[in-house]
Amino acid sequence: MDFRDDAELDPSQVEDSRAAGPGRPPRGMSGCVLPIGGRGGCLMLVLGVGVLLLFGQPLFSGFSQPGPYKPPPPTEGNLAERCKLGSDADQSEDCRIVGIVNSIQGYWKQAFAGRHRTYQPAKTQLFRSAVSTACGKANSSVGPFYCPVDRRVYLDLSFFNELQSQFGAENGPFAQAYVVAHEYGHHVQNLLGTMRKVGADRHGATSGAVRLELQADCYAGVWAHNAVRTGFYAAPFTPQDIGQALQAAAAVGDDNIQERTQGYVTPDGFTHGTSQQRVTWFTTGYQSGNPGRCDTFTGSI
Repeated sequence: MDFRDDAELDPSQVEDSRAAGPGRPPRGMSGCVLPIGGRGGCLMLVLGVGVLLLFGQPLFSGFSQPGPYKPPPPTEGNLAERCKLGSDADQSEDCRIVGIVNSIQGYWKQAFAGRHRTYQPAKTQLFRSAVSTACGKANSSVGPFYCPVDRRVYLDLSFFNELQSQFGAENGPFAQAYVVAHEYGHHVQNLLGTMRKVGADRHGATSGAVRLELQADCYAGVWAHNAVRTGFYAAPFTPQDIGQALQAAAAVGDDNIQERTQGYVTPDGFTHGTSQQRVTWFTTGYQSGNPGRCDTFTGSI
C-alpha cells in the first residue's frame, strides 16, 4: 500500500485534538458512556458504533438532546506542516490517515457526481482517551466511530494496537484503511438517508443494525477497488493488502468477539454481523467496485 510520492495531501480533512487530552461535553449534554462496560465489551460495537445516535435512541446512556454544537478547533495543528505529500504518508501513521481519508472522500465525491448528486465531505478527528462530540462524550473504549449529528469520524489510533493484541488482526496499513473506509461508509449512508431504514431494529442476526454495518463493509470494499483511480496510490492494492482488511473484518465479527469475550455466541445480540458476513460483504464491494452491489437491506445477508 504505497502512496504516490508526489500526491498532494489535504490535511484540512483531518483534525488533531490529541494534545488537548480528554474534552468536556458540549453545553447541553451530560457526560455519557456506552451501556456495555469495559474495552472488550465495547468492541462488540466497534467500527460501527459507527452510528452513536441510532435515530432518536442514543447508544450512549445519560445525555440530553443535542443542542447547537460547534466543533472544537484543532489543538495539535502540525498535520498541515508534516503531511503535504504522499511520501509523507508512507513515513508517518498520522499522514497515512490523512492520505486514506483524502482517497476515500475523493472516491465518494466522484461516485456521487456520477449519479448527479453532491458529496458533502466529513472531517476525521484524531483524539486520545476521550472526546466531546455532537452525539455526546465518548471514550476510546467505543473504538472508531461516526457521529451523524456533526458528520465526523472519530479515531483514537491506539485502537489499532488493541485490535491486534486482543483480537488477532494485523495492525497493518490496509487494516487501518479498512477501518476508516468503513466509518466513511456510515457517512455515505447518512447522506443517502439509509440510516432511517434501521429504526429501532438494532439487535439480532438479521436486524437493521447488522445490515447497516455490512453495507458499510461493502462500501469500504468498493473504495478499495477504486482507490488507485483517486490519484493517491502508486499502484492497485496487493493481495497482502486486501488480506489485512479481510483479517480485520473477520476479527470484529460479532461471533468472534462474543466467543473471545464471553466464551459462547448469542446471535440475538448481534449488531454488526458474523466474521464470515463481514468478509463476504467487503469482498462483494471490492470485487465489484460498484456501490449498487451493496444492498444489504434486500433479501438474506
